Amino acid sequence: MSTSNYQQLEHELVAVVGRQNVLSSPVDLAVYECDGETLDTARPDLVVLPGNTEEVSEVIKLANRYKVPVSPRGAGTGLSGGATTIMGGISLVLTRMKKILDIDPDNLTATVEVGVTNLAVSKATAKWGLYFAPDPSSQIASTIGGNIAENSGGPHTLKYGMTSQHVLGIKVVLPDGQVTTFGGKARENFGIDLLGVFVGSEGTLGVAVEATLKLTPLPKQIETMIAYFPSVEKGGQAVSDIVAHGVIPAAMEMIDKLTLNAVEDALKLGLQKDAGALLIVELDGQKAGIAVQKEIVVNCINKNGAMNISWAENPKERASIWKARKSAFGALGRIAPHAYVLDGVIPRSKLAETISAIAAISEKYKVMIANVYHAGDGNLHPAILFHRDNQEETLRVMKAARDILELCLKLGGTLSGEHGIGIEKLDEMSLAFSAVDLKCMSYVHDAFNPDGILNPGKVVPNLKSCGESGIRPLLRHQLSAAGTLN
Repeated sequence: MSTSNYQQLEHELVAVVGRQNVLSSPVDLAVYECDGETLDTARPDLVVLPGNTEEVSEVIKLANRYKVPVSPRGAGTGLSGGATTIMGGISLVLTRMKKILDIDPDNLTATVEVGVTNLAVSKATAKWGLYFAPDPSSQIASTIGGNIAENSGGPHTLKYGMTSQHVLGIKVVLPDGQVTTFGGKARENFGIDLLGVFVGSEGTLGVAVEATLKLTPLPKQIETMIAYFPSVEKGGQAVSDIVAHGVIPAAMEMIDKLTLNAVEDALKLGLQKDAGALLIVELDGQKAGIAVQKEIVVNCINKNGAMNISWAENPKERASIWKARKSAFGALGRIAPHAYVLDGVIPRSKLAETISAIAAISEKYKVMIANVYHAGDGNLHPAILFHRDNQEETLRVMKAARDILELCLKLGGTLSGEHGIGIEKLDEMSLAFSAVDLKCMSYVHDAFNPDGILNPGKVVPNLKSCGESGIRPLLRHQLSAAGTLN
């Protein structure tokens, strides 16, 4: 679109949302050129921050009139490039929409705008003894809209499930600007499950503006343990043994030696730096049941050669243990300025085998890989550390990442546990799904978004090539062409 047309569009957008909520200067636009996946950057032409559903609808109607793509965005904590404006156009930032509209403790629900943070919901409902169970590591910043788009999880997914298990209804602005609702205060059990289709669709089927969430009662008792192992393989086997004995903890998280040392160097938490792995196990529920589970957990951990075990004696110690886990990715910045954080899933029984295979991939490509695991459900987050300005090193990182994802599929796993596909894993979709599968996905996409105006180039690999009309040049594509990933 011509510069003059963009200027006219900007003028009309200002009339809808106000001058201060339309950004167009290069400095402002640079802030929105990527999400937490920083390998791929593409600057939007305009950034628009609507304040309510009506404004979102009007912005999308204007985008249709001008034939400009729109990429919805929350807090930008996503890790698959889902919010990156690879076709330019409008970055539709929903963080101003942060009202908690209703809390119904009798029916265990909360209705909120999508700019509300994950953690804010739990804080607002705590006085009724309730909380919002999904807990991604970025929950202090990540928004409910982003949780819905990516079907986020977190450490407690093992017991409590993904975002999809905790969303009852969503108000949606469709790609033509119409407003509708999927679901409600009670899950519908008839007709096509459009709510189920929408959660995890990464902003390609519509823009969520409000959500009715299912709340969970706070557990009566919580027991949190930290254990150290001589190797990640030993820790992985302990995880498999615990589940095999019939115990489903609220969470089981593991970090490797490299990550453990980075966290301790950064935060001085008193972690045991000579250990090969750190495992966190959290149990919650009724006191009697937890006593039995604790005994099983300790037996499984000791059987696998744990170096040390300790249980949190109070909430402060529990918070310190979780700080070690949730600060892991930030602490890795002490080692390298960039980290490519992957998100693959393998069968839990294959955890020890996978750990060894990732070490071999690290050696093959001469890259440093720090490992963080939602070990209980087999969700891996290898973080490949690198310097983005070194293109030869970056190409090796991309090749290692592809090998890790292929490994997950080979072992019977999947491409993503919670980060989504975005632009990061488009090329790997054909490894996980048949041509017929992908065609069926495109049918659903096109039924909602026939003109491709919402978040184009994401999830479903329907772009013919990286040079198709309108796409911004991405480092991923440049390096792929130069160094051949296949």
